Amino acid sequence: MAISLKGDQKISDVLNSKSKALRINLNSDIYGTFAEIGAGQETARNFFRAGGASGTIAKAMSAYDKDFSDAIYGIEEDRRYVTESRLIRMLRHEINLIEDRLSRNKHPDKLFFSYANTVATIDFAKKFKGHGWVGIRFQLDPLEDYNEIVLHLRFKETDARLQQETLGVLGVNLIYGAFYLNDNPKELVKSFYDNLDKDQLEIDMINFSGPRFMYVDNRLMSLQLLKNGMTNAVMFGSDGINLLPAQVLYKKNILALRGSFRPVTKVNMDMFEKSKQLFFAEKKVNKEKTQIIFEITLSNLRAEGEINERDFLDRAELLCSLGQNVMITNFQEYFKLVEYFSEFTKERMGLAMGVYNLIQIFDEKYYKNLSGGILEAFGKLFHRDLKIYMYPYKDEETGEYINSENLKVSPRTKELYKFFKTNRRLINIDDFNPEILHIFSRTVLKMIQDNEEGWEEMLPEGISETIKQKRLFGYSRRARLLKK
Repeated sequence: MAISLKGDQKISDVLNSKSKALRINLNSDIYGTFAEIGAGQETARNFFRAGGASGTIAKAMSAYDKDFSDAIYGIEEDRRYVTESRLIRMLRHEINLIEDRLSRNKHPDKLFFSYANTVATIDFAKKFKGHGWVGIRFQLDPLEDYNEIVLHLRFKETDARLQQETLGVLGVNLIYGAFYLNDNPKELVKSFYDNLDKDQLEIDMINFSGPRFMYVDNRLMSLQLLKNGMTNAVMFGSDGINLLPAQVLYKKNILALRGSFRPVTKVNMDMFEKSKQLFFAEKKVNKEKTQIIFEITLSNLRAEGEINERDFLDRAELLCSLGQNVMITNFQEYFKLVEYFSEFTKERMGLAMGVYNLIQIFDEKYYKNLSGGILEAFGKLFHRDLKIYMYPYKDEETGEYINSENLKVSPRTKELYKFFKTNRRLINIDDFNPEILHIFSRTVLKMIQDNEEGWEEMLPEGISETIKQKRLFGYSRRARLLKK
């Protein structure tokens, strides 16, 4: 038996928390446990107050004491409790208990679930607003394996009681969405903010797994968080699984490369390799504690109007095939990206970029919304322990290589440019490959789409084969053969 939307219920309808909890409670097949650590038992409370909870809630518990928690769920290697691994342990432990204690022969139609959260709310000094992990493990058919939805949230409210209530509403939305919106994951993600505002919490990571989500690409779900304004940055690894930026970047040296990567070219990878060498040569940089990120802005994904999800996945596919971690952000200005990184680390950071992007940094039009203008932006940018590694550009008319020594910026920002250059914040990438400077992603993309020959030589090893095999960026083998 599977659950889906029935009757006159529409996806666009927004039920209040009580109505959602009551609908779950009145479904005699849904049955499970609530395990909540760190912010009260707010989710379970919503179900108890809605009425009819006796047929839904097998158990509601909270193991606040660390020793009790360890005795139930085991000891974490890092001795931390507000972690994804802790949440997964909780979800699976509670489901195993249900399976052990209830006979399937007696309850053949029951759809078991375990809901859990492990959360740290705002501290007394109000310096740390708090964060947490929330998840559900659930069945949609008694004969199927379990599905899982796991997400990470960051609180924005500055009152612990309000954070607890927000968590309770989110929990109801998650459980309701799992059972009634599972056939439309995009709408399910949107529903997390039903009866909530964006200024109450941020959701910066989500992963779907299980038989009902076997065709869900978690990278695409990550993009939904960004598109819906739920967060400003998302990250995924080379395996396509979404990552929590705070966890990956914590106390790390960070080297970021911004680009369209549409597709990734030999120039991109030469910039990556050469900037990495310069970055690792820095005395303050610990190679073993360095995180390298290929970053794409949301505005870049919107380069042709609406975000093309297929185009996004094509770019992600290639970067993941190169073993890279990818970050998608809503930070058009570099200083906002650096500020974001600074939330998680005080170690040295590096930005690798071409001449065009560096010119943009020194263009005042991007800072009109700041009261302090470009000076405020640069104060935020270079107040951090940051260096910029600049990849040159070849002027086709003069044959001259443009780098930080001969780059021309606006007369109004000329002295500012000199100051940061003199203070060794701008580093030239001198050991570049002059034979590839004519390569641009937009040229390669056009050649692929127009079925022209020769684009394969402009890409890193193995990339052209991936494009052909998976038919990325509109590649058509048949059209190429017909053209010949």
